[in-house]
Amino acid sequence: MSVQIFILSKLMKENTYPYKLKKQLSEPIPLDQLGGLTESKLYYHFDSLAKKGLIETVEIIKEENRPDKHVFSITAKGREELPKLIYSLFKNADDIKGMTVGLVNLKYVERDEVVNILKKRLEKVKGHWEEIKGIEAQLQVSKENEWFVDFMSSYISSQNESSIHWLEKLINTIKRDEN
Repeated sequence: MSVQIFILSKLMKENTYPYKLKKQLSEPIPLDQLGGLTESKLYYHFDSLAKKGLIETVEIIKEENRPDKHVFSITAKGREELPKLIYSLFKNADDIKGMTVGLVNLKYVERDEVVNILKKRLEKVKGHWEEIKGIEAQLQVSKENEWFVDFMSSYISSQNESSIHWLEKLINTIKRDEN
């Protein structure tokens, strides 16, 4: 989904073709390699978006001894679908890192809606954390497993507190930048 949001957001600015987009991603920092985006994956996503009617070929550039370049444009349906995909990304991402493409494309969505999605997510994380603390208080642990429970408890506590901290910071940042 992130790759498709990325492609659609680039097409909102200008028509392009997969190879050009791949080249832009790799210079000056090889973001394509860091994100595991191969050329075949990129072409697959362009093809998938075209089949859904979200993008369309607007030009075919023919060069001697080279494959044809299909230049794509976003369709009206694609423009309508982009915000929905971004909202879905915020709802379903495993963590903030998974929201990166959505965060850099906030201009295509209502910030209040994103804040509401993130607040719901924050409440869910907090509720889950309270459940875990309740279970932890009821555990009866043998002496030999005490180290393991202490270690895991500390690890889980650190992860949850970090998630809560960064979600709260993200919510406040989006709210502040909105004004």
